[in-house]
Amino acid sequence: MSVSAPNLPSTEAPTRRLSLVPEGVTPPPAAVAEGLPRTVHHELGVPTIDRRVVDFANFDHGATAPALISVTETVEKVQRTYGSVHRGAGYTSRQTTAWFEQARREIADFVGARADDQVVITRNTTDALRLLAHALPRRTQVFAWESAHHAALLPWSSARTTRLPVPHSASDALELLREALAASTARHKIVVITGACNVTGEVWPVRELVEVATEFEARTVLDAAQLAPHHRVDIADWGVDWVAFSGHKTYAPYGAGALVGRTDWLDAATPYLPAGGATRAVGARGVQWQTGPARHEGGTPNAVGAIALAAACSALTRHRERIEAHERVLHQRLREGLEAIPGVRLVHALGPERPNVGVVSFTIDGIDCSLVSQVLADEHGIAVRDGRFCAHLLCDAIVGGRGCAVRASIGLATQPHHVERLIAGVRRLVEHGPASAYDHTDAGWVAREDPRLVDEPLPW
Repeated sequence: MSVSAPNLPSTEAPTRRLSLVPEGVTPPPAAVAEGLPRTVHHELGVPTIDRRVVDFANFDHGATAPALISVTETVEKVQRTYGSVHRGAGYTSRQTTAWFEQARREIADFVGARADDQVVITRNTTDALRLLAHALPRRTQVFAWESAHHAALLPWSSARTTRLPVPHSASDALELLREALAASTARHKIVVITGACNVTGEVWPVRELVEVATEFEARTVLDAAQLAPHHRVDIADWGVDWVAFSGHKTYAPYGAGALVGRTDWLDAATPYLPAGGATRAVGARGVQWQTGPARHEGGTPNAVGAIALAAACSALTRHRERIEAHERVLHQRLREGLEAIPGVRLVHALGPERPNVGVVSFTIDGIDCSLVSQVLADEHGIAVRDGRFCAHLLCDAIVGGRGCAVRASIGLATQPHHVERLIAGVRRLVEHGPASAYDHTDAGWVAREDPRLVDEPLPW
């Protein structure tokens, strides 16, 4: 399948490769809103297909966020004196251990944990929720909406999981949960709550859902992967039992996440990673296991990643009000700008009036969503994401057709002029089509003639 621009010859589609910014070429300076932390994407230049170098417009924070500069500085400092944590007598081990354990407190404060909650360092949200699934008491019944990200939908036993339909509104979500819990006779119950929708950015009514769960003596776990980087999380105030979130969405992409919450089910479960560090004593007749976070952190933990995550949590907490105001303004402008373009349809689940973390997902009549994202990248230096976003059941329900949409997700690397460029790029595509010719290959949509295609040297 091909999409052609006027007067462009048809040639064999090239294999997708990495592109280099020519040495010595820099993009125009990028302004940063006053009082906001900077990311490593500040003034990052990327090449377009017409040989320009433009300031990178990052609308893909929903997948992963670039590191804060303050976080990279923290990592550099930690690596200088890094040593394996716990039980080491050397200076580097003692220093890293101290920072690692202090990181737990910073992470706990970031999500509003209770004094007796524990913080288990995991790889990411997926790993954190899988750990909790491992720790559930026998025959626990799980309640999860089909609108959840796969990380929150799939780790539980299918035989003991009640899937609730995709709700049409916040009130519908509450009613669906109430009906399901009222019909349950299980001794142990847990409700999996989405903090902010992975596809639409809509913020779920967490406090109200917890109240319904509590009414039926069910516990709750909050998937805060999309919520925590953009809005305050307070599990003690909301009554949430556990929360899971990821460093790579929280401006600390160094391989760490966290599960924070109640200790009893975690301490009663067998170790998630039965290995060194999780053991208190090993004898000929058995093993005595640790309690607390160490019980589930067998092996050498990712101390650098945990400290990086704590640094990000600290920065986001200090700048929370400015961050929310910045993203609220950008989201409103982006939404209004895209809504004004004929043929562009915004995607909603709970409704357009729900609070939002800065995500706008949309389709364009008659244009494949993956072509939209490739054209925006190649011709305008804009990063968006297309597809079904690891939420297939939700996309099938609210998008229709193949369930494919384009997602623009705002964050600290997104600036007002990036929003205007995205709106203008979508309008140009709708009104004039792609500026270049594209072929659909096994590697996706590829421009037939792309002067940027060179062999990128390995970074090591």
